[in-house]
Amino acid sequence: MEAVTDYGNREFYEGLLLSMIEPLKGRFSPGKARLQLGAETAGYGNRVAGMEGFSRLLWGLVPYWAGGGEDVSLLPVYLEGLASGTDPDSPEYWGDLHDKDQRMVEMAAIAYGLLMIPEKLWEPLAEHSRTTLAAWLGQINQYSLAENNWQYFNVITNLALKHVGKSYSNERMEEAMAKYESFYLGNGWYSDGLRPQKDYYISFAIHFYCLLYAKFMGEEDPVRSVLFKARAKEFAGTFIYWFDDEGKALPFGRSMTYRFAQGAFWSMSAMLELDILPLGVLKGVIGRHMEQWLRQPIYDNGGVLSIGYAYPNLNMSEGYNASGSPYWAFKAFALLALPAEHEFWKVKSEPLPKLEERLVIPECNMLISRRGYDVTALTAGQYPVLQITHAAEKYAKFAYSTRFGFSCPRSYSHLHEAGADSMLAFSVHNMIYVRRGCLEYSVTATEVYSKWSPVEGIEVETWLIPTDQGHIRRHIITSQLECTAYDCGFAYPDMPGETRSHADGTLAVVTDSNGKSIAASESGKAVVINSAPNTNLIFPTTLIPAIEYRIPKGRTRVETRIETEFSDVKIRTGSGNGYEVCS
Repeated sequence: MEAVTDYGNREFYEGLLLSMIEPLKGRFSPGKARLQLGAETAGYGNRVAGMEGFSRLLWGLVPYWAGGGEDVSLLPVYLEGLASGTDPDSPEYWGDLHDKDQRMVEMAAIAYGLLMIPEKLWEPLAEHSRTTLAAWLGQINQYSLAENNWQYFNVITNLALKHVGKSYSNERMEEAMAKYESFYLGNGWYSDGLRPQKDYYISFAIHFYCLLYAKFMGEEDPVRSVLFKARAKEFAGTFIYWFDDEGKALPFGRSMTYRFAQGAFWSMSAMLELDILPLGVLKGVIGRHMEQWLRQPIYDNGGVLSIGYAYPNLNMSEGYNASGSPYWAFKAFALLALPAEHEFWKVKSEPLPKLEERLVIPECNMLISRRGYDVTALTAGQYPVLQITHAAEKYAKFAYSTRFGFSCPRSYSHLHEAGADSMLAFSVHNMIYVRRGCLEYSVTATEVYSKWSPVEGIEVETWLIPTDQGHIRRHIITSQLECTAYDCGFAYPDMPGETRSHADGTLAVVTDSNGKSIAASESGKAVVINSAPNTNLIFPTTLIPAIEYRIPKGRTRVETRIETEFSDVKIRTGSGNGYEVCS
């Protein structure tokens, strides 16, 4: 899709949603209860994946219809699908649940519809279909859910059952709310369960659902509703630092294939008319974020949202990513619930307010630096205890950048396949080892410290110190092994004929007309790593400047300077083999 200049009016968002749904209309199953969009699948299999595809489009369709959207061509499809998917006698029955069932996740979008537009998705159903739908949703009260953001699926589903006058469990709702409260960290931040991860699930899941609760329980439960809104406002004050001036959000953590769901918190805040930012600023944040995503090749050749990030890429996916999973991104369309006459659609989009050049966010263990079209987060403590695919790369790198993204490995057998940008990578026993967890860590306004061990026999202390052009890494390595370590800078797009690189002594540089990525040191040997294709989330081919250090047995001190330079141009980051300047 072509980028547009007017991304602030309702017609734009309506047109965007409908254009993204159009290629999917002929892909529903005969009974309309499944939407199978590809041959790839997730750990829960194609049967559930088809139900997921059906459900996730509702994250966009529900607010569209709630706000007065006139295209109801899919409404009969969804009424038929809800009836056949929940009828045990139907060949398209979605099936009975079990503990920690993926279908619990997808119930939330259906519940969203029953809460927002019961007159469209509930009342037109035959009495028998209402009964089977309520019974199917009610199964959530019979089984356990994961001890993380999943707890709110119980709340939202029971709230929807209550809203349409069916049997529900207040006890299960209260149990889930208590667990959510135990996740709260302060300053508007939660953890995703009692574990270190503080990623986009805090914004597009926990806060999203809490605000949805506040919308429908404001009168009945004013204390929680006011609390959730207040926490959202607190959260917004630091979460805004995850977005750069161009609208790019910080690539960090799991589920990056949900793409513009990164902006769902802002969209839900607009729907609830929360005073978290001036209205024009809020409109600008959402609009720039959506506009920059539209400059990426995120669709396959049939117009289906692909698994990937800035381009189709299964290498970075998780085991729960099926062909319909990317449509979680439709949560960003929550703002369509605002009617056409609402002030949001009339105000002019405004740029970000003046933000600090550096900010420590202790709740998510980040020290963030801002430079216009780039946000860089120096991290520690976000090491993964949930061992998803490429967990270390998604949480435990030294730095994450809105401009340069991060890379995921093809293998750990060779350095060029290891996706080791922004990592200190050790070559030991013919394998590559990186930071996967922290033995100790601290994050302050001036530095990020971590103590970690990549492999038995090696222990590292690392200090990350921000500078005006990047950051300095100081390492003390205590090793029982003789080995080689590579301190790797940011991955830079490799465009044949345009990108240049050189490694001269202790200076490694990758550059083109738009900027450069640098790794430098007073010791060691400069190298440039020709990274395997499709390892970086943003650029299909990359080069990584690095410093190679010979590590003897004993105690070794090294220091690496990591810098980036770039022109203030908007970039089409996923285009071709690299990127191109957009006017």
